[in-house]
Amino acid sequence: MSLKKWVICTDNDGYPASLEHRKLYETIDDDGAPDGWIRVIDESGEDYLYPASRFMPMQIETPLEARLLSMA
Repeated sequence: MSLKKWVICTDNDGYPASLEHRKLYETIDDDGAPDGWIRVIDESGEDYLYPASRFMPMQIETPLEARLLSMA
């Protein structure tokens, strides 16, 4: 099972330079994030808070995750 969390962007309205529609993003656990928000590593390569409603969670198996992380 994957230790990291991944999401797919389903709504990039207002964030076209930071988020690509239908793209897979890695998330970072942030216990201090307000309810309904998640911390995502976006197109800048930095992590920022975004409304969780803009994403759908994805479960990535270990071999695919290793390949995705090696491409970063």
